[in-house]
Amino acid sequence: MRCVLKGVKAMAGFVRVTIALAFIGVVICGAVLAYGKVRFESPGPATVTGEPTVVLLERGLGVQAIARRLKDAGVITNSRLFWIGTRLRRVDGELKAGEYAIPSRASMREIVAILRGGRSIQYPLTVPEGLSIAQVLDLVAGHGALAGEVGEAPPEGSLLPETYLVTRGTTRAEVVARMRKASDEALARLWEGRAEGLPLKSPEEALILASIVEKETGVASERPLVASVFVNRLNRGVSLQSDPTVIYGLTGGRPLGRPIRQSELERDTPYNTYLHAGLPPTPIANPGEASLAAVLDPPKTDYLYFVADGSGGHVFAATLAEHNRNVAKWRAFERENGLR
Repeated sequence: MRCVLKGVKAMAGFVRVTIALAFIGVVICGAVLAYGKVRFESPGPATVTGEPTVVLLERGLGVQAIARRLKDAGVITNSRLFWIGTRLRRVDGELKAGEYAIPSRASMREIVAILRGGRSIQYPLTVPEGLSIAQVLDLVAGHGALAGEVGEAPPEGSLLPETYLVTRGTTRAEVVARMRKASDEALARLWEGRAEGLPLKSPEEALILASIVEKETGVASERPLVASVFVNRLNRGVSLQSDPTVIYGLTGGRPLGRPIRQSELERDTPYNTYLHAGLPPTPIANPGEASLAAVLDPPKTDYLYFVADGSGGHVFAATLAEHNRNVAKWRAFERENGLR
């Protein structure tokens, strides 16, 4: 009986020791977690200048590689604590690639929030209205934040001019696809609300005419009037007689770099709208939304002609006699200012 009692007492003592050790383990583990939480949420290293530190995280990096990259950049001091902290919070799969400006003394918790939000640095890529496909692709190819090759050139006129914000490492092909999608959406939306009675059979014809309007004037307020001239000429079966279409037939979308010659106005190409009635076979540039809107809902005018007025804009006329007088004034202005 005594042996049994001794055994029971020994077992009870062992249980008490085990419980005590377990309690101590829990306390220690809790203390470690609490300490880790404090470290994770405490301010990080300060930069010398106080400015943010730019860190590039390429696509495909795991959380441990991200933690090492952050430590190498000097924005955290303990890479193991960073990846353990993200694992415990179950957000390790939510950290996004990109180029980030990490504020001086940002805590690990703040850095995780930045990476989860994908708030990476964005760079503008501005595509002006009226550039050809070749010129737009030159801009894309020369943008330092983009990666990869441009790829096959899309059809002329199919990229929407505007300012695009891109992140470092975005591929050039992705940006071109984004521009093309924006153009398709704008054209579809504006075509849906087009005016009645237009001499345009399809969205593609609207795109062609808009590209001509875009190249004919750089004055925003003139686009509707220029569009009305060309719509009136198409409705009457009169040739468009647009110099920019002739130039496109000569250069394929590159600047001519000088005034067009009379011999070039007489050269027979598919884009010579002096020799060929109707629209040219393709757009001659990438038109913006304003030019698309102008040709799809032009004002009602009697204008059939326009010529430069010497101030950067144009003067419009409904009759040939009036137009010839305006041309004479323009020629005199050219001679007086040494433009010819």
